[in-house]
Amino acid sequence: MMAALSKHRELILVGAILVLIGLITLRYPPFVAPGNLVRVFDDTAILFILALGQMVVILTRCIDLSIAANLALCGMIVALLNVAFPGIPVPLLIVAAIGCGALLGAFNGALVWKLGIPSIVVTLGTMTIFRGSIFLLSQGQWVNAHQMTDAFKALPRMTFLGLPGFSWFAIVIIAAFVLLMSRTKLGRNIYAVGVNPTASVYAGIDVGRTQFFAFMISGMVAGLAGYLWVARYSVAYTEIASGFELNVIAACVIGGISIAGGIGTAAGAVLGALFLGIVANALPVINVSPFAQMAISGTVIIIAVIFNARAERKKGRIILRKAEANP
Repeated sequence: MMAALSKHRELILVGAILVLIGLITLRYPPFVAPGNLVRVFDDTAILFILALGQMVVILTRCIDLSIAANLALCGMIVALLNVAFPGIPVPLLIVAAIGCGALLGAFNGALVWKLGIPSIVVTLGTMTIFRGSIFLLSQGQWVNAHQMTDAFKALPRMTFLGLPGFSWFAIVIIAAFVLLMSRTKLGRNIYAVGVNPTASVYAGIDVGRTQFFAFMISGMVAGLAGYLWVARYSVAYTEIASGFELNVIAACVIGGISIAGGIGTAAGAVLGALFLGIVANALPVINVSPFAQMAISGTVIIIAVIFNARAERKKGRIILRKAEANP
């Protein structure tokens, strides 16, 4: 049974989430009320979106440390556009945010692809560049709620079929990534590059180009998340989402996305984000201190890494045994 579960890590994570909810409910029964569960999902929507973008990059053996800074810069740009030109329709601002994020992601991808610089170095540098650009654009000033138009702030908060617009954006993005990774040539190439870059070259896959598109996709969702974040909280400033990239990477690791690339699913990334979202929403209401929350989250991440490492090692041994049996 355990062997079967190790092949479907998402099932283990679903079980862990149910156990977590059960334990929280023993201390705080209203946690499982439908209205509260909707709020938890809505609060986690940004993490869902960014974790899926980060997943695509990690699957190609890269990492995007600038994803939160990308969000912040795109959010500030559309906020300033809304203040300067209040007549611009909101859908056009959303397109602008996605386009801006795609350009920033493409910049990362181009440096990794054309110059061969490790992604961790590239995105560490661009993370600082993006944050500095926000300060230059805004002159260090905040864009507050009273400066934004009502239409700009309304979309993430409007309710449809009992769910806020914020949650609907996340659902659409989740569906898009499931299709991307399971039904498209780009999705198959992303997995192939992560599993074995050398074999991918012999198979006719351009490894650098695939990584470039992975970064562009990550940038696009970060740009969209930038608009959603700023519109929902009605504020834009230099340090918005500061440090959030660590939560995004943690969601991927907990969801079974291998840092070595090539292993992981969209469902896993979503479940990893949901686990962290539940922890972030539930622990404060049962009077767990922020420091204890950090310790719990860190412990879960270490357990997930150990589990992933053991699962991948077992997979390698199985391959070796098969090779020995069939020389």
